[in-house]
Amino acid sequence: MPSLGVLGTLVWDTIHGPDGGEPVEDWGGIAYSLAAWDAIALPGWDLVPMVKVGADLRESADRFLATVGGISSLDHVLTVPEANNRVGLFYHDRSRRCERLTGGVPGWSPAELERAALSCDALYVNFISGWELDLESAELLKRRFEGPAWCDVHSLILGVGDEGMRQPRPLDDRAAWIGAFDLVQVNEDEIGVLSRAVGSRDRMRDLLSEGPEAVFLTLGSAGAEWMTRPGTRWTEENGAAAGAVQVETIAPPGSTDPTGCGDVWGISCFASLLAGAGVPEAVRRANRLAAATAAWHGTAGLAERLKGIAREMGLEDVNEIA
Repeated sequence: MPSLGVLGTLVWDTIHGPDGGEPVEDWGGIAYSLAAWDAIALPGWDLVPMVKVGADLRESADRFLATVGGISSLDHVLTVPEANNRVGLFYHDRSRRCERLTGGVPGWSPAELERAALSCDALYVNFISGWELDLESAELLKRRFEGPAWCDVHSLILGVGDEGMRQPRPLDDRAAWIGAFDLVQVNEDEIGVLSRAVGSRDRMRDLLSEGPEAVFLTLGSAGAEWMTRPGTRWTEENGAAAGAVQVETIAPPGSTDPTGCGDVWGISCFASLLAGAGVPEAVRRANRLAAATAAWHGTAGLAERLKGIAREMGLEDVNEIA
């Protein structure tokens, strides 16, 4: 049975909305991606989470993971002595926020990664902390991993400043990092750090020049754009190598919480591609599921919410997305 490795960090989130109401506390980080997989899991595929959890929150993490369907094994959910990552998210408005990180769960060494990842058939990497992998480990994947590998750049371009505040930083060895993965996901802020080109298409083209087969640019409520390298498995049959898909807005105005939307978007798009969907259709599905996430707060109950959206999209069996 094929397996999808999901590498990231479970984070305990405290989300402070712009309206000054009571904060929402819940599992976040890679938990959003796992919840999305639970809703749209590929038939016949196993899920292999690759996560390090601080000993202080391991019991709580296990309770969350027990709610995620499709997990074949927790062998690569490792307990570490460091305090688990906790993040305070402070929203200035419905899209802009500042982020404060505490905790110190370490990344994966090349040896650890080799044991966990190389037996998988596809790999989804989401840089939640930004140091899940170092460059040596990423380059190991490029050399040794035979299946498609997805990278959500996310916090790879964020440093940690005073009092744990996250702040943008340039990515050293950009070419090596971007070229280590087959499919790369960025948002508008991230691609602005990674490329000095003007305009989204030129910026995506700039990243493609480093070697990935496809780049996906999420645009929040405006949807997403994509660009593929001609002649790859992701290029459309009609030869189209770039496109854009607008989002289907389903969140009531003023109710949106963008936390986790990109995490849901990425794994939803990747799962659709693995199931054989074309890029435009995969992006459309990802847009819809991410939009549903924006109308939710936290991860509790999110998988059931996304299953409902899958049914609304005409997917009678939510475990069959192709």
